Amino acid sequence: MDYSPERAGLNAERLSRITDFLQRNYIEPRKISGCQVVVARHGALAYEASLGLMDIERTRPMLDDTIFRIYSMTKPITSIALMQLYEQGLFQLNDPVHRIIPSWKNLAVYDGGDVDNMSLKSPDSPMTVRHLLGHMAGLSYGWSDHPVDEAYRRRDVSRGEGATLESFVTQLSELPLVYSPGTQWRYSLATDVCGHLVEALSGQPLDEYFAEHIFEPLGMTDTAFSVAPDKADRFAANYQRQADKSLKLIDDPERSSYLKHPTFFSGGGGLTGTIKDYLNFCEMLRQKGVLGSERIIGSRTLAMMHRNHLPGGGDLASSALGDFSETAYEGVGFGLGFATSMDEVATGQVGAGDYYWGGAASTIFWVDPVEDLVVIFMTQLMPSATFNFRGQLKNIVYSAIED
Repeated sequence: MDYSPERAGLNAERLSRITDFLQRNYIEPRKISGCQVVVARHGALAYEASLGLMDIERTRPMLDDTIFRIYSMTKPITSIALMQLYEQGLFQLNDPVHRIIPSWKNLAVYDGGDVDNMSLKSPDSPMTVRHLLGHMAGLSYGWSDHPVDEAYRRRDVSRGEGATLESFVTQLSELPLVYSPGTQWRYSLATDVCGHLVEALSGQPLDEYFAEHIFEPLGMTDTAFSVAPDKADRFAANYQRQADKSLKLIDDPERSSYLKHPTFFSGGGGLTGTIKDYLNFCEMLRQKGVLGSERIIGSRTLAMMHRNHLPGGGDLASSALGDFSETAYEGVGFGLGFATSMDEVATGQVGAGDYYWGGAASTIFWVDPVEDLVVIFMTQLMPSATFNFRGQLKNIVYSAIED
C-alpha cells in the first residue's frame, strides 16, 4: 500500500499528533512498552509508526513486523470463516446449533440457586448459529461471580494444553446456559464454538481452514495459532499493569506457550500476527469482502454481518448481561462478529457506522465504511480496559479528515 496522506484525504500534520500523544502519554512514562499504529483511507496509507520497545527486558525495539498476541481480534476472522460456509449453503443463521453439534440438543438454562443447588429449565427457544455469532447464545467466559461462571471454573472448562475443540464443546454442552438464547447479550466463549462449527462443516482443522481460505488469499504470512521458530525473534513480550503502575512481564516471548503448536485452535482468541497482516484483513473488509483479485466474503453478507442484530435494534446497554467485553455499551450495537457504532451522541465519539473489535492485550481496530477508513493499534498490555486507546485515537484521526 502506497503512503499518501493527500490521496487519503487526511492532514499529515494532524496525524503526526498520534506520535506525540503516544510518546508523551504512554511510552515515555512506561505505561506501555511500545506500540504500532496504522491509518489508511481510500486504500492509501496515511500514517504508520512503530514506537518504543517490543521487549523491555531485552531492550528490543518495536519492529515493523513485530508479532503480537491479537487475542479476541481472532473473533472477526473466525466469524468471516463461518460465514464463508454460510455462503456455500451449509447452514442458515436461524438453524439450531444442535443440527451441526447433536450433543447440544438438550441444553439447560439456569433458573436460580447457587452453584451447588442450581434450578434448571428448558430454553425458551433453541440456540441458533446467529446466537453464537452475536454472543446471544447464553454462554459465558467463566470469569464473573454468576453461579454458572462458578460451574465453568469448577469444571475447568479448558482451552489450554491438551484440549481440543471437540473436548471443549463436549464440556460446554454439560453445563447450563446463563440465560435463554436470544434474550440477552453476554460476551462469551461462543466464538470458540463457532470455530468448532467451521471444523464440523468444512471437514478441516481450524488452522488449516484459516490458512487456505483467509490467510493465504490475503497474504497474511505471519498470522497463525503459534509462532514459528524462525519468527520467534520478532515476538513481542506481554505485560500487565500493576497497582503501583509498573509493568509486569506475564508472557516471556522466549518461553511462551505460543512457541508450541497447540492442540486447541481458539477461534475466540488464539491467533498471533503482525499489524501488516491485520491491515490486509481490514482492507478486505473496507473493500466489501475483496482484496486484489481475491473475494473472501460476499459484499451483501459482510454488510449483514456488521449490521446491528440486537433485539429491537437496541444498543448493548439495553441487552447486555455482565460488564466485561471489548467495547463500551451505550450507543453500540452488535452484529455477527463485530460491534458497530450507532449513535455518536450516546457514545460521545464520532464514527457512527464503523464496526470493530479488540483484544485482551489492548489491540484494537476499526473499519469505517462511511469515511472509507481503517485504523489499527497494536500493543501488549493487559487488561484491555486499562486505557481508552480507541477513544483517544478516534479523536485525533477524525480531526485529520479534510474531504
